[in-house]
Amino acid sequence: MWNALRRVSLTHWIFIGMFAGILVGWLAPEFAAGLKPFSTIFLRMIKSIVVPIIFGTLVIGIAGHGDDLKRIGRLAGKSLLYFWTMTFIALGVGLLAGNIARPGDGVVLPPPDAAAAVPEPAPTTLGSFLEHVVPQSFFEAATRNYVLQVVFWTVLFGIGLTQVKGKPKEVILGFAEGIGEVTFKMVNIIMKYAPIGIGAAMAVTVSHSGIGVVLNLGKLVLTLYLALVVFTLVALIPAALVARIPIRRFIQKIKEPAIIAFTTTSSDAALPLAMQRMVEFGVPRRIVAFVMPTGYSFNLDGSTLYLGVASLFVAQAAGVELSLSQQLLMMLTLLITSKGIAAVPRASLVVLAGTLSAFGLPLEGVAVILGVDELMDMARTMVNLVGNGLATAVMARWEGEFDPDNPELAVEAEMAEVHRQESEALAASGH
Repeated sequence: MWNALRRVSLTHWIFIGMFAGILVGWLAPEFAAGLKPFSTIFLRMIKSIVVPIIFGTLVIGIAGHGDDLKRIGRLAGKSLLYFWTMTFIALGVGLLAGNIARPGDGVVLPPPDAAAAVPEPAPTTLGSFLEHVVPQSFFEAATRNYVLQVVFWTVLFGIGLTQVKGKPKEVILGFAEGIGEVTFKMVNIIMKYAPIGIGAAMAVTVSHSGIGVVLNLGKLVLTLYLALVVFTLVALIPAALVARIPIRRFIQKIKEPAIIAFTTTSSDAALPLAMQRMVEFGVPRRIVAFVMPTGYSFNLDGSTLYLGVASLFVAQAAGVELSLSQQLLMMLTLLITSKGIAAVPRASLVVLAGTLSAFGLPLEGVAVILGVDELMDMARTMVNLVGNGLATAVMARWEGEFDPDNPELAVEAEMAEVHRQESEALAASGH
């Protein structure tokens, strides 16, 4: 019996935990609501290693390859071009789906409640977004898990380290490499707890949402899910085919992180495992370390598509007909504000509130969406995760460094390059 249980894969245990959580949430909602601490423990363990794993892998990715900042700039330019293209397509699909399905028709918004907590508006201008990118303190950004600020500071640190020679550089590179290796090992340990944490998360979600709320706003949920499927068909799959990414093998590698993202509604929770799986897929670690964390602020395809659908939903529920020019202006606004979305549950609601305020739409729409937001957050977060995983493979292919047939050799070659650069630096310094 014990041997049979040990042969069950982690993926199967995650599914078992997920379905068990659904049953508990449905049959015993009051008991299920008390399971939230078990889900919180899992999320906190995962989030606690996000900053160390980004710092360690990104410093090695930048400074471990010598002074070739031109290659880093080229990768950044290609990544941003890819991110903006995918974001534009996602918003277009979302607005098109909202106009065709009109999920807000027939929905009655609740009356204004002065005591209700409303998310604070996110930065809605390019200037405020740029200010948000730069941290006042690395430690403040780290404690709050502001991924984009951590990436910005770490990139500066890595670039500064490329200009250091000799033993100081060797020590810092060794420290960063050690952090990266240890945190990746911690991922394997924490994942042993994943079925319990995910089961608890599902139980709390079902107990909180309830069947009645789902039925009342089912059209909105269905519209989003269908729009995400359309986006996958018209954007993600063509991108994979153009870049010659083996889709079946990619799905095998991304499925476990995708399940975690779906069940926990947190991209952060799936980030470490997703980065590890993409390295195993044959993407060089330096590309994974740069593209995936950066994509969590610039390439949240599912969240940006959701913002397009949700904004039109509120307008339709409020009886406000937005003209084509207003919708295009809304798209441009979301193209900026969606870049500041944190990779945490419900962060999209903050951006949605800011967009509604900017266009004079009632914030009570946020309260209506909250009833089914958890169900929508599952799907959009999973698409965010899959889209960023695919982005790493596309960038690796674009750079001519994608090797899905020999991922171990790709990693070994990369580490050999790191050691070669370190040796040259030591020789140049006379040590």
